[in-house]
Amino acid sequence: MIDIQNISFRYAGSKEMVLQDFSLQLSENNIYGLLGKNGTGKSTLLYLISGLLRPCSGKVSIDGVESFKRVPSTLEEIFIVPEEFDLPAMTLDKYVRINEPFYPRFNREVLEKCLADFELPHSLKLDALSMGQKKKVFMSFALAAGTRLLLMDEPTNGLDIPSKMQFRKVVAGNMSDDRILIISPPLAQRLRGRHLPALRF
Repeated sequence: MIDIQNISFRYAGSKEMVLQDFSLQLSENNIYGLLGKNGTGKSTLLYLISGLLRPCSGKVSIDGVESFKRVPSTLEEIFIVPEEFDLPAMTLDKYVRINEPFYPRFNREVLEKCLADFELPHSLKLDALSMGQKKKVFMSFALAAGTRLLLMDEPTNGLDIPSKMQFRKVVAGNMSDDRILIISPPLAQRLRGRHLPALRF
């Protein structure tokens, strides 16, 4: 599903390459963990896969379509959970009504289940939540979106140990078999009882 061919990338104004002549193929029904020191390109790779960054050379394709082209039929199959984000000043119900149409397989039952697993009510005002609660709500939406590709960049940063364990259980319990999940870094050594293939940087 994901074909990365000889990509190189550096940020504007920098002389150092973050990734150079990097190739990789990822198939569906797998959970991948990105392992490496800070600054080795884990987050950059996620943004290149999602199409939010464009490689300086080489190409990243999803089902044969280059991701940087941001084709609507490709975008509806991708959801990225960044390390840092903010949510708008509105209720969760309104947020869902606005964003649900972008994801054809959005499942409200999954959303309700994830919120219940996180012990959060559905009637929430997003800008009144703590960062930990925002991460739980956003991850609930991400899982409910039903995209075939789910990217998570340091999703448990800032959470306490019980919340990290809860986070892992919710993700593991709501993954479908047709998905690719890429995590930086891995939430745990095992999700759904399967060992995480480790992509080392």
